[in-house]
Amino acid sequence: MVLSCQNISKSYGTDEILKDVSFHIEAGEKAAIVGVNGAGKSTLLKIIMQEESPDAGLTVLAKNTSIGYLAQHQDHGGNRTIQEEVLSAREDILAAEQRLRELEAQMAGCAGAALDTLMEEYHRLSQEFDLLGGHTYRSEATGVLKGLGFPEDDFDRRMDELSGGQKTRVSLGRLLMTKPDILLLDEPTNHLDIGSIRWLEGFLSGYRGAVIIVAHDRYFLDRIVTKVVEISQHRATVYQGNYTDFAKKKAKVREDLLRQYYNQQREIRHQEEVIAKLRSFNREKSIKRAESREKLLNKIERIEKPTEENTDIHLTLEPDVTSGNDVLTVENLAKAYGENHLFTELSFEIKRGERVALIGANGTGKTTILKIINGLLDADDGSMTLGANVHIGYYDQEHQVLHMEKTIFEEISDAYPTLDNTRIRNVLAAFLFTNDDVFKRIGDLSGGERGRVSLAKLMLSDANFLILDEPTNHLDITSKEILEQALCSYTGTVLFVSHDRYFINQTATRILELTAGTLIGYLGNYDYYMEKREELTRIYAAPPARMSASPAGTRAGSPANEADADDAGAAPAAKTDWQQQKAEQARIRKLENGLKRAEERIAELEAAIAAIDGEFARPENATNSAKLNELTAKQEEYRTELETCYGTWEELSLALEG
Repeated sequence: MVLSCQNISKSYGTDEILKDVSFHIEAGEKAAIVGVNGAGKSTLLKIIMQEESPDAGLTVLAKNTSIGYLAQHQDHGGNRTIQEEVLSAREDILAAEQRLRELEAQMAGCAGAALDTLMEEYHRLSQEFDLLGGHTYRSEATGVLKGLGFPEDDFDRRMDELSGGQKTRVSLGRLLMTKPDILLLDEPTNHLDIGSIRWLEGFLSGYRGAVIIVAHDRYFLDRIVTKVVEISQHRATVYQGNYTDFAKKKAKVREDLLRQYYNQQREIRHQEEVIAKLRSFNREKSIKRAESREKLLNKIERIEKPTEENTDIHLTLEPDVTSGNDVLTVENLAKAYGENHLFTELSFEIKRGERVALIGANGTGKTTILKIINGLLDADDGSMTLGANVHIGYYDQEHQVLHMEKTIFEEISDAYPTLDNTRIRNVLAAFLFTNDDVFKRIGDLSGGERGRVSLAKLMLSDANFLILDEPTNHLDITSKEILEQALCSYTGTVLFVSHDRYFINQTATRILELTAGTLIGYLGNYDYYMEKREELTRIYAAPPARMSASPAGTRAGSPANEADADDAGAAPAAKTDWQQQKAEQARIRKLENGLKRAEERIAELEAAIAAIDGEFARPENATNSAKLNELTAKQEEYRTELETCYGTWEELSLALEG
């Protein structure tokens, strides 16, 4: 055991946060702390880090145990570059490296006994440097930064130039480099894209130390943790297993408690009826028996009815106007910022009733696409057409239309005067505004809280095409589940950008991945996307080094996307004839383009291999072993790639024949 929390209690005035919270963490264990917003999760982490003191109880760390902590918000500035900030985590290595350089300079001008002394120190320090990982720590830092989504071009950016989210990512990278015995991570995935989250999952899964995570990312927790500590109604309950195991066990525990509660209530009512009956006889013997039963009844330890936050909240969305079947058609969309070409010739369609998730790495242009659709940005090229009776409702935390002087309740009631108070309070409760919170002024709210108010307003609007940019940010798990249920029962159309894979998995009927400047479509949820991602990415978004044809040949529109998924066996059961014909034509065009690119690359590689054969025959190379080794290695690399291209060509040929 490396950490023990024993009967931790904490209150702020009359507001009780934690009460008798106890759990322990074993060496190497991965645990999650979950609960609704305000349950006390971050407070508990601060108590463990001794940044706050508990009112009662204590935390015990095993002897010689190191601990590292990532808070939700980081504000590190200064003149250090991103790379320098991460490397500074290993000051022991940096100091040893600096001393080695000093010794090398001194030895250059020494001889005799003085040189021997310096060499002895140099040899000892070199061994220590090796043991500390001095020869690999720079490459480790590079791997961590790339994994967290920083390209090498950003490594020299100064910390004071970064956004809050970027600073948090750098702080996470610095913490990971320190490799403490216990990692405490408070919402580590908040500022990461899906690729970076997947990288962090791999890192933490293989991490030798213990990890304690506070997160609302259920997919992330499912893949990492083996224990869940739930903070509910100020107390802690420990469950073994990942998040899915916890959810099932919690439901079972609540069901059992509810059954026990109802059984006890029935028994109490029965005893009260018997006592009343005995008293009604009004005889001494009967009264004594009644008093005896009453004493026994009063000694029973009453079971409290199990409750769960927001169980009575059911958010229902229903557009007032039904749109046409064709909701959005985008053709040959292009956007660049200077030399940075985000995408060109993007084409896709969205039909009524679809829930489409637009995913991709940070910086690929997902939010830009949403802004172009909403008229907040102009495209460089291409066209966009909305269908008949389509009314857009747009959620973007940067463009919130709220009245700073109004209260939250007034903001909703003034916008929707026909709603009764109960309906307004239920909607606000779904977005974490309960009791007197609804009377807070908009101007006094944080950015995240204003975002939640905007989302609540949007959910009540008469829009039939919802466009949502990161709708689950700042929502706890319960609120995410309420939103998921609402969107899944929504009869309108939804296009959303999200990094929450569990949310995508629960709500999306189609996924568009923006990668390498092209869109690849998957008819299904996130699990299906993961199953087919490698296969379709290899065919339709091969990197330039592998395929030399114009990227325009890899663009994917909606019908083509449907065809992509058809090729992988995921077509819907029913389509109209014209949709099938259009999709089939698009599929054949894509296969033909892929085949052409493969053929062109094969020709290039064969020519390169032949050119190296010519280099082998040159007299000046025949006696140069270093040059021959270099040529041999290069030729082997080309031959390996050539074999892969042959395989791709064969697959595409068979697909075309089919």
